[in-house]
Amino acid sequence: MRGKRQTETLSILFLTSLTSYNASVPHEYSTYEAKARFSELLRQVRQGKTVTVTYRGEPVAEIRPIQRGPETVEERLAEYERRGILARPSERRQRLKAVERRAGALRRFLVERNV
Repeated sequence: MRGKRQTETLSILFLTSLTSYNASVPHEYSTYEAKARFSELLRQVRQGKTVTVTYRGEPVAEIRPIQRGPETVEERLAEYERRGILARPSERRQRLKAVERRAGALRRFLVERNV
């Protein structure tokens, strides 16, 4: 039978090994661990960390904080301009003018299309 001191030493070694393991891969959990420690995972995500969930050692999912985007239309447009997705016109656009105003334009169009 082990003595109390030896049991305490083994417990400390066990806890130390678990702590060092978690320190080396702090944000990677198997599906089983993720299910069992879901509250802990969410706590880490709330702190801004990204957590990877693995299945048989292969990463299958990533849980990360939501990145809030711009709230107003003007903020969104400014963000799109910054990213190069949108370019605002350099000058005010003028209204388009009709090329030809003759009665029966629709009829002529349909005749041309054989409709």
